[in-house]
Amino acid sequence: MRNQKILLVDDHVVVREGVRRLLLDLPGTVVLEAGNGQDALALFRKEAIDIVLLDLNLTGIGGLELLRRMLKENAKARIIVFSMHSEPLYAARALRLGAKGYVSKSAASDELLIAIRRVGDGGHYIERELASQLAVSMYGGEDPLQQLSTREIEILRLLGEGRSMTQIAESLGVSYKTIANTCSIMKTKLGLDRTADLIRTSIELFKG
Repeated sequence: MRNQKILLVDDHVVVREGVRRLLLDLPGTVVLEAGNGQDALALFRKEAIDIVLLDLNLTGIGGLELLRRMLKENAKARIIVFSMHSEPLYAARALRLGAKGYVSKSAASDELLIAIRRVGDGGHYIERELASQLAVSMYGGEDPLQQLSTREIEILRLLGEGRSMTQIAESLGVSYKTIANTCSIMKTKLGLDRTADLIRTSIELFKG
């Protein structure tokens, strides 16, 4: 039986070092690391990855976009989002895209190990504290971004990080006009008048 390969994708070296030490306690585990979306995608294509631990806040290719691309290349990819964001909005979006699990960085280390074992066995796992909130968000509450596409969500998040439209266009490999048009569409969908309102909305929704 070959070793289990886990691809850890996070742009913080300290976080990767801590998680790698934790993962190496799992028998037969090999940990590969990437600090950005481009390197992660290259490793994903080159290696036979069993599980991906994916942060959402990445430079270059953002976490949601990377999740989409990995699943497009391998629909059976086992991806666990491991993020600083503990809001149901993030988990709901990641799970809709096809992630097999979601654990926040504030969770106990045991939860991450449980998630890896569960997903490794072909199941799904959502952090216990988040699961009940997610149920309310998905079935009993209102998701303000429900009407936006995955690409629109990614652009909105990048705006909230202080990126200009030119920077976002370069990051996503599209034209400035495409980003500007998408922002106009988002403003219409969310009932906003100005780009400044769009940025303010992004900061509020993606804070944390």
